[in-house]
Amino acid sequence: MPHTRTADTTARELADGFVAFLETGTPPDGLFTPDVFCDFTMPQWRLQARGVDDVVALRRAGHPGPGRVPRSRLDATATGFVLEVEEQWEQDGESWYCRELFRADVSDGSVSDLSVYCTGDWDRARVAEHASAVRLLRA
Repeated sequence: MPHTRTADTTARELADGFVAFLETGTPPDGLFTPDVFCDFTMPQWRLQARGVDDVVALRRAGHPGPGRVPRSRLDATATGFVLEVEEQWEQDGESWYCRELFRADVSDGSVSDLSVYCTGDWDRARVAEHASAVRLLRA
């Protein structure tokens, strides 16, 4: 029986490629449509970019080096997927952490529209402050 490509399969493959992009700063071929649009919201600020080069530049401006995505959750939607991640990276001798939610619309097997919601970047001191003040029920 031939393999049938489903929306869930496409969402999983694109989400895996998106995590690779977050970790390396380089999108896998075909991850984005040429005219991809990104609407990025962070605490008290909002930025937008159109086109693969500008979306990549937006990402690298905030996270210039490689990082790690130790945890993620994917939910396929009727138009694409929602991906929730925790991200960690090192920059200028400092450890950083953030949580992000990505809502992606998919057209012809690639991400065409992306909305990003970020907690803001927490440095080592903020992570320690939070750990001493709050007991999370789930990691």
